[in-house]
Amino acid sequence: MRVGILYSRIRKDEKLLLNELRDRGHEVEKIDVRKERFGLESTTADVDGLDIVVDRCLSTSRSLYATRFLDSYGVPVVNSPETGEICADKAKNSLALAEADVPTPATEVAFTKDAALEAIESFGYPCVLKPVVGSWGRLMAKIDSRNAAEAILEHKETLGHYEHKVFYVQEFVDKPGRDVRVLAVDGEPIAAMTRSSDHWLTNAAKGGETRSFDLDDRAIELVERASDAVGGGLLGVDLMEVGGSDSSKYTVHEVNHTVEFKALDSATDVDVPAGVVDWLEAKAAAWADESEEVAP
Repeated sequence: MRVGILYSRIRKDEKLLLNELRDRGHEVEKIDVRKERFGLESTTADVDGLDIVVDRCLSTSRSLYATRFLDSYGVPVVNSPETGEICADKAKNSLALAEADVPTPATEVAFTKDAALEAIESFGYPCVLKPVVGSWGRLMAKIDSRNAAEAILEHKETLGHYEHKVFYVQEFVDKPGRDVRVLAVDGEPIAAMTRSSDHWLTNAAKGGETRSFDLDDRAIELVERASDAVGGGLLGVDLMEVGGSDSSKYTVHEVNHTVEFKALDSATDVDVPAGVVDWLEAKAAAWADESEEVAP
């Protein structure tokens, strides 16, 4: 199998993936998106003969544009640009989950400071204000009072970028000091872990303590449904336990499309890169079979 890796920086996650691919004898073409050009009909990147391309771009904009161009050339790419566009935008993410009847936190979007303040007041305190595009828990705010809301909204309104003028307001979920990250491929879990912290943000990137987590039937069902809602692929599905630990009651607050897995690989006994490559091999084989069927 000849595999392309779209990247802008090789992190530990990419090293784990590259080592597993090479250990299995697969040929790897690293594609640094910072150095390539993407035209309407072709690209300077060496994509001819690739069986599959894996998007590992650190930048959301580079990820969305590069995968869209590759898809237009007929190059098999994961995750698909359609999945990326949903997962990269928290508002689209929430809409997709709600439309699929997947339990997700109550959310409102407003486009002015005054409308956003009304949304915040309707939720009551505390509630959460998030950027529509972002990761690692950055620029997220737990709002505990009207004074705090007014100050944060004023800062966002004056930041300049249009995305900061889309106010994404969400109910505060009283989780048991942790959330659950599941790495799944087309809805099938590879491994899961909890991320715990005394802070309300429990992301591993924020220093959350990670520990292996055994999924119950309800969690497995929700992971599959959340994956289907955004179009499937290699995804990180984030759940919160809304009835306390071991309650089997969850809400899905986000699905991530360029998911990191180094913390998960360290926290569990599962060989996460091996599970990812197993899936890539199956996807590439399925695409090859489809191509043979439609060939003249």
